[in-house]
Formats: sequence, structure tokens, C-alpha cells
Amino acid sequence: MGQIKNTALLKKIALLLKQLREENNLTQEDVYYDTSIHIGRIESFKINITVSTLSALCDYYDVSLHEFFKKMDNS
Repeated sequence: MGQIKNTALLKKIALLLKQLREENNLTQEDVYYDTSIHIGRIESFKINITVSTLSALCDYYDVSLHEFFKKMDNS
């Protein structure tokens, strides 16, 4: 069985990650230099982000996974 890809969910995650990045006045390059994560591919929902990568980005933005998903539910 291949990976499941929920495009609607990936889009919600991508938009919230972009919002967090912009709230912190960071460019995609800033995030890449600090984390080695290609945030541009995630923000354009071209890839199926892993939980580990999402956790690393939440840590970077100082947001718990719980808070992240709570924000996602409210959007």
C-alpha cells in the first residue's frame, strides 16, 4: 500500500505553517538555513509532510503539536 495523501489536510497544514513563518518575520530561506527543512515544498503542499518534520517545525516556531492542531481546527 502506498502513502495516503490528503490534499485538503496538507493545504491546511501548509497555510498554517506559512502563517507561523510570516508571523515570525522569516523567509523560506531563513527557515531552511536554521532547520535544513525545505519549507517551500511544504508550503506549496507538494510533499506529504511527516509527523517528525511537522514536530521539528513546531519546535522551531515554539508551538506544541497540540497547539498547532488546535489552531488548525480554528481556521
